Amino acid sequence: MVSASVPDESGVQQDVLRWLESLDYETYGLAEDESEGASVLDEAYERDPTEVIYYGMLREWLVDSEVSDNDQITEDNVDDFLTSLRRDLSHDSANLVEANEEFHRLLVRGKRFAVTSEEGKETKRIFVRLVNLRDIENNRFVAADEFRVKRGGNSIRPDVNLFVNGIPLVTMELKSLAQENDYYDAISDLRDYEEDVSRLFVPNLWNVAADSMAYRYGAVGATSSFYMPWEADEEATPPEYRVEEEDANPLKEPVLAMCNHETLLDILRNFVFYEHRTGGTAKIIPRYMQYYAANRIVDRVREGRTDPEMRRGLIWHTQGSGKSFTMLYAARLLLERGVLDHPKVVLVVDTKDLEDQMAQTLNNLGGFEQFTRAKSIRHLEKRLQTEQSELIVTTIQKFENVESNLQREQPTVVMSDEAHRFMEKDLGNRLAAALPDAFHFGFTGTPVRESERDTFANYRPEGKPDELYLHYYSIGDGIDDDLILPVHFTLRHDMEWDIDAEAIDAEFDREFADLSIDEKQEVIEKYLTATEISELRPRVEEVVWAGEQRGIIDHFEETVRPNNWKGMVVTPSRKAAAIYGEELQKYYDPEEVAVLYTSTGDDSETVRQFHTTPEERDAIVEDFKDPDKDPKLLVVVDMLLTGFDAPVLKTMYLDRNLKNHNLLQAIARTNRPDDGKHNGEIVDYQGVYASLDDALDYGSDVTDEIRRDRKQLLEETEQLVDDLMGLFEGIPQDNRQETLNKCLARLSKPQPKRDFKQGYRELQDLYETLSPDKELVESGIQDDYKWLTNVYIAFRRNNNREEKPEKNLREKTTEIIADNVEIEEIKSYYETYKLGERHLQQVDQMTEPAAKANAIEHATREHLQPRVDRNPRYRSLSEKLEDIVDRWRHGELEDPDAVEKLERVERDVIEFEEDLEEHGLNEAQHAIYSELTENYDGEVADEDEAERIATDLWEQFDAEVDRFDGWETHAETRKQIRRLIIRRLAKEHGKVALAKDDQFLEQTIEYLVENAE
Repeated sequence: MVSASVPDESGVQQDVLRWLESLDYETYGLAEDESEGASVLDEAYERDPTEVIYYGMLREWLVDSEVSDNDQITEDNVDDFLTSLRRDLSHDSANLVEANEEFHRLLVRGKRFAVTSEEGKETKRIFVRLVNLRDIENNRFVAADEFRVKRGGNSIRPDVNLFVNGIPLVTMELKSLAQENDYYDAISDLRDYEEDVSRLFVPNLWNVAADSMAYRYGAVGATSSFYMPWEADEEATPPEYRVEEEDANPLKEPVLAMCNHETLLDILRNFVFYEHRTGGTAKIIPRYMQYYAANRIVDRVREGRTDPEMRRGLIWHTQGSGKSFTMLYAARLLLERGVLDHPKVVLVVDTKDLEDQMAQTLNNLGGFEQFTRAKSIRHLEKRLQTEQSELIVTTIQKFENVESNLQREQPTVVMSDEAHRFMEKDLGNRLAAALPDAFHFGFTGTPVRESERDTFANYRPEGKPDELYLHYYSIGDGIDDDLILPVHFTLRHDMEWDIDAEAIDAEFDREFADLSIDEKQEVIEKYLTATEISELRPRVEEVVWAGEQRGIIDHFEETVRPNNWKGMVVTPSRKAAAIYGEELQKYYDPEEVAVLYTSTGDDSETVRQFHTTPEERDAIVEDFKDPDKDPKLLVVVDMLLTGFDAPVLKTMYLDRNLKNHNLLQAIARTNRPDDGKHNGEIVDYQGVYASLDDALDYGSDVTDEIRRDRKQLLEETEQLVDDLMGLFEGIPQDNRQETLNKCLARLSKPQPKRDFKQGYRELQDLYETLSPDKELVESGIQDDYKWLTNVYIAFRRNNNREEKPEKNLREKTTEIIADNVEIEEIKSYYETYKLGERHLQQVDQMTEPAAKANAIEHATREHLQPRVDRNPRYRSLSEKLEDIVDRWRHGELEDPDAVEKLERVERDVIEFEEDLEEHGLNEAQHAIYSELTENYDGEVADEDEAERIATDLWEQFDAEVDRFDGWETHAETRKQIRRLIIRRLAKEHGKVALAKDDQFLEQTIEYLVENAE
């Protein structure tokens, strides 16, 4: 639980700004007189709220050639350049990520601009730098809170923005655990911001969603599953950006490590890709282990230039961590940073499929101008002998007959993917002979440490005989970062199965004809190999259909298919795979079960029936990755056990004795995250997990991470249920309205509310993973979960004002409430009425003061938030609401007092809107009228005059709005509106003081623009 000392949201903002100040950012929002830091900058640079760049700040930087390195931008032409840049951001793009890609190109390469000589006789095109990437500290770094941006009727105000030369590169939304919200809520807000006011995110490098206990960052357009943590690297992070252990803070460390000037601009320049996939463009920015590993490779190369004994290194990153992109980031750095003179970079894989995949990725990225795919041995030789600096992708097999000593004088860097599979063999020797002086880096998630093959020794630099790896990212790291899922196992190797004498091979039967059935089974289990046992049809029949979730079908139908996941059966031989295919297809339509293996000309009829062409196999694999297509079950031998990513794969039915790297590779097939997927699962019919220490030779840190059985899941679930039920201790477990009101009262305070939101979210994942399970019923977990779900529905209707929160529940949870009449009753208890007498009557029926206060708070805030910029009265009521809620949360108001004050605010809102309707003014007119009567009463004679002025300003604006091209976004047209208001105030109404009052003018423009929509 979080202590009461956790800062509120403004406290989190202040902390972040202080840390940024320590990183030498100019900060706005820390001073006591700065309620909104960005407003200080807005005033200083006269920024229109529809603009996202501080053009005045950028102007200052551009004309200072000593810092901007733009010698040909002067006071005479800078405004023309800025006008051109404004046009790039004047309209919201239909595709935000594509617009972001275009602007990122401007940030990295500069913007093309035509300049004229002093004599005016010659025009030439130059590239104007918006950021100085050569001398980092010659840029201006600014951090400001409450940066308000408007677009039509939408207005957003992220908590903190980071600017470089006035350009917003990082947007942060910060939540406070002390006020019930967490980084999940921040991600949701950021996605709404991208939708509502997309132009802010056109220059964006990354977003930050954080609370006082967690930091997540994501690229523009990223879904919540692609918001990742950032960790500091002990070796790579300079001391000034590290957090000492006694000052440890889960938010401070990533802010310092990721947002410092060097890392920010390093990522901007070297670590951004745009992948043009079917269905749209995706922006890709590095995960921290990719960033540090790529830079570690560059450092090792720099070291190895002068020391030939330091030209190797192993990158050991767990499966699913994105090793391919780590290689591409490193390749880009080596080709573009100038570490080596005119280098070649060779990416080596060991299968054509991986070569296809890497080549397709490079084609989609378009970020490597010099990229070649080796088509043959001769083509590879030719490319290695050219002097052109380039990236070459090849399979290791193409080195089989390559000449020795091809490297010559040009430096070459080799990066081998899945290095454990081939570099210790003959082909690895041939590569070394062809490129004897090359730098060589291996990438693996599953290194081999055997007597004849040792990945660690193969990549250990001679100059560091004790080095195991250059960079390491473990399974545990991946699980902690939510990059991969834990994989739980269930042992089924002790199944009893009956021998059918008629089904046993005739030869076996003749050999042991004098034995009883029991004795034959003993002989089978003692003397037959695991492969031979797996090929016995009676045993396969039992594994496929054993009942009570012990067999594949029962387990798959009860625990996997209901959530639309898929399964894979792993067998030791093609014959065993074919028999499994036959048995499974007795229960499923043929298209629901696919069997994949390579074929040979002498295969038996049993094996031949599942022969497929390479094209057919590719199509089957693509369909398997799609949750809505068949097959639902794949039966394999070796295929897809490495390099196959399908988040829809939840469960592997393992009937093969895998060890070491093969076992880790197989486990990694099920650990890819997906929405609602809590873990991967191995159902073990071979007993691999029964002797895990023998199966894995990686040490306890790796073994412990995968030694997770289903009992642990049940224990986690039981503990979580106990914790959640403890929030409602003393409240009866029924669904009466009085009971639910008591529950909502308990959840009215920040910490219980946060614990319930987070806990129920995790519990739903666990329940969906485990159900159905008789232990859930026998232990009472299912009944508790059902009741907690009812509370959750009441909570979402009361707090989030959702009409049908049950629609957001997942399959198995929906099943247990599908016929539950109490759900309809709960809906009737918590009707989502709009503000008004019916809502107040509904609240009055609640017996718990805390529940009443909670209901009024959420309903009133929902009503006020979208209206605060439309009328000063809405703003003042919103501020009053937040003040009451803050005092209530901090214990300064008792529950009954909070109810009374909050109800008064709701009635004030209702009365104000009734008055608005009776007054006969539209919202824009009334807003200006209210501004005059509440804040400028000394400038108007009476309410009648205020009404006349408000009506006239609206009518004049409304009459001319159509001629203001792009009036809602274009800065120049807003100036025309300003001139219109000044003219009417001064000439028609004689209000010269008001016509000179910038604050009144800007506020009036906002009321006209906000309400015109």
